Amino acid sequence: MGAVAALVGGAVTSAMADDATNSAPAVVEQPAGPQNWNFHAQNTDIVQGYPGFHSQSSGPNSLPAGGQTRESVSLDLMAGTRLWPGAEAHVDALMWQGLGLGNSLGVEGFPNTEAFRLGTQVPNASIVRLFIRQTIGLGGDQEDVQDDDFDLAGKEDISRITITLGRFSAKDIFDNNAYANDGRTQFMDWGLAANEAWDYPADAIGYTTGLAIELNQPKWTLRYGFFQVPQVQNSLTAEDRFLKWPYEPSTDGPSEDGPFLNAWGMVTELERRYTIANHPGTIRLLAFLNRADMADYSAATAILQAGGPNADWEAARSWHYKYGFGLNWEQEIAKDIGVFSRLGWNDDREEGWMCSDVGYAGSVGLSINGDLWHRPDDTFGLAGLASGISKQARQFFAAGGTGILAGDGNLNYGWEKTIETYYDFKIWKNIHGAMDYQFITNPAFNRDRGPVSVFGGRLHWEF
Repeated sequence: MGAVAALVGGAVTSAMADDATNSAPAVVEQPAGPQNWNFHAQNTDIVQGYPGFHSQSSGPNSLPAGGQTRESVSLDLMAGTRLWPGAEAHVDALMWQGLGLGNSLGVEGFPNTEAFRLGTQVPNASIVRLFIRQTIGLGGDQEDVQDDDFDLAGKEDISRITITLGRFSAKDIFDNNAYANDGRTQFMDWGLAANEAWDYPADAIGYTTGLAIELNQPKWTLRYGFFQVPQVQNSLTAEDRFLKWPYEPSTDGPSEDGPFLNAWGMVTELERRYTIANHPGTIRLLAFLNRADMADYSAATAILQAGGPNADWEAARSWHYKYGFGLNWEQEIAKDIGVFSRLGWNDDREEGWMCSDVGYAGSVGLSINGDLWHRPDDTFGLAGLASGISKQARQFFAAGGTGILAGDGNLNYGWEKTIETYYDFKIWKNIHGAMDYQFITNPAFNRDRGPVSVFGGRLHWEF
C-alpha cells in the first residue's frame, strides 16, 4: 500500500503562426506549480474458498479441513496536504470487514493479504496512516513526482534525503517490488507481497509508529527505519486505543507498546537500480533487528515436553533479539514481461512476534502486461513460494506449541509450498476484477495436512 514516485516527461508546446503574414512568437507553457493537496480512495472486495482436504490431525491454529468460503472488504480514504516547501502530511482512514479463511490461521503464506489478523464480522475503522514527510533536496537534476495516494505532484531533486515520521506501514518504504507488492492489484498471497522471513514491525492490522530516513541518488537508495512494536505478540499498539473504532478491549485484546528502549524493530535496505539492454532492474538488500519479550523456542519446548501440550510456556519469554536478511529482485526481461524473486532468512531461535513463524523463505515469479494481447490494463501473474523453519521451531510445534499462524498440535515437518496464478482485468475506467488460484502444500509446515486448493475473486476500484 506504499506510494510510488515515477518519472514523467514534461510537455512543451509552441504556438503556431496565425497566418503567413501575421505570425505570433512561440509561447512556452509554464509548468504548473506543486500540488498543494490531494484526495484518493480505494475499495477492495475479495472472496476466497477451498473444498475439503486431507487432514490426519488438527490443533488450535489449524486451517479447518472441511472447506470454507470467506470474504473481506476494505475501503481507504486518503488525503494529503503540503505544509511548507518539501514537507507533506498524509492521513489514511481504513474501514475493513470480514474474516480470513480459518480466521487467518493455519497457513504461513496466507492466501489473502486483505484478511487482517484482527478480523471482524461488522465494519471496523482505524486511522492507519498519519505521518509527515520532509524532503531535503541536495541539488542537481530534478525529477517529476506524480499525484499518488501518498505523494503530492511536483518536482524534487533526484539527490535528496527523505524523512518520514508518524504512523504508517514499514512495507510502505521497505521491501517494495514492482511485480509483487500489493494484494489489492497483484498477487494475493502474503508471502508474495512481502518477504516472509522479515518479521516486520506492525500491529495486528499491519501498521505502527516509526521513523524512516532515505538517501536517494540517481542509481541507488539507502534506507533506515526504527519502529515501535507491540508489547504482546500479534496485538494492537497503544495508539490503536484512540485511532481504532470501535475499540473493544474484550475483543481487540491488549493495546500496548513495549518499553521504548526494549521493544522495537530496526531495518536497513540498500537499493541498486540498473538496466540491461535498456530493460530496467532493481536489487534490494535488507537487514533487520527486532527486540521484544519473545519466547526462546528451546526453553518453551522443554516446558511443553515436561507438562504436555497444554502447559503454560509463558515463562520461556524474556527480552531477546531476532535478526535476519532479505534479498529482493525485479527485472524486466522484455517489453511488458517482468520477473521477480525474494529470499529471506532469520535466526529463528525465538518465536515470531508480528507477522509469521517463518525462518527462511524464497519466491520467484513472472508478471505479464496485457498489452501483448491488446489489453494494456490487464495483468497475468504466476509465482511459486516455499518457506521453512529451524530445528528449534520444529521441536516447539511438534510438542504442541502455537505461533502467530502455525500450531496443529503436532508436526510432521515439511516445507510449506504455494503456487499462485492470477489474471487481473479492467472492467471500466478504474474498476478492475481478478481471478485467482492458489495451490498450497504442507500448510503450516505439516505433511499430515493438505494439499489445499484456494479459489478467489477480487473487485477493486480506486481514484
